[in-house]
Amino acid sequence: MTATPPRAPRRLIVNADDFGFTNGVTAGIVEAHAAGTVGSTSMMVHCPGWDDGVRQARANSTLDIGLHLNLLVGRPIVAARSLTDARTGSYLPLRTIVRRSLLGMIDSGEVEAEVTAQLAALADAGIRCTHIDSHRHTHALPVIRGAVARVAARLNLPLRRPVESHMRTAGGLASQLHRGVIGAAWRVTSVGAPRTRSPDHFNGVAMQGSGDFARDFMNEIDSLAAGTTEVMVHPGRVDDALVAIDSYTQPRERELAALTSAAVRERLRRDDLSLIGFSAL
Repeated sequence: MTATPPRAPRRLIVNADDFGFTNGVTAGIVEAHAAGTVGSTSMMVHCPGWDDGVRQARANSTLDIGLHLNLLVGRPIVAARSLTDARTGSYLPLRTIVRRSLLGMIDSGEVEAEVTAQLAALADAGIRCTHIDSHRHTHALPVIRGAVARVAARLNLPLRRPVESHMRTAGGLASQLHRGVIGAAWRVTSVGAPRTRSPDHFNGVAMQGSGDFARDFMNEIDSLAAGTTEVMVHPGRVDDALVAIDSYTQPRERELAALTSAAVRERLRRDDLSLIGFSAL
């Protein structure tokens, strides 16, 4: 009788973006971590929730924390004329950053300096950075991709590869367009970019805004491929600070409810996968 071959190991990183964005967002991520479903997060530097985020990071030593590179909210740490409004010194809106990146109007040296400065801010706060990703996936854009990858490669930090691995959790038209644009940008900017480490697979864009996040998340877990998969999530508590600066609000509450539910917690406790953080890569 032929023995059944052992199942290939599957490792899962559930990474919550936007730690430190606002106090409410951070509170939701900490709740999900306490529930045992989120083991990794990525932190925004010098946003409205920065001070509370630093306190929460220090109080939750078992939570892996990476840099959620911010090139869109507030102001840069260093001088970055190609990324900012000359009148206000604030970051330009996403559509302008996209246009400038496509036209080669962004200074890669400024981006590299800003990434380095944001990493230094985490280090100065006593936070050990385990990986890098970015707000609204700006690190997939031309010029920005190369600059961020140079820093990640130099420091041997994993860098998110935001190319969705499959279509099993297909969302609506908006999410499909979103995932398609991000994936295409990443493939194009891969030419000539420094090689960086990342998990084998990535998913999460298609689940954003889902009306039944728990169902979609568990479907995602059931269909994990062999190797290591990063699943991006955005749990959070909606507060006034978030409403003032971001359009993704109530879906964060739905994601949090799902990630702290008994059904999801029980699913992740099964022995068919291992929950890890980026520090285990």
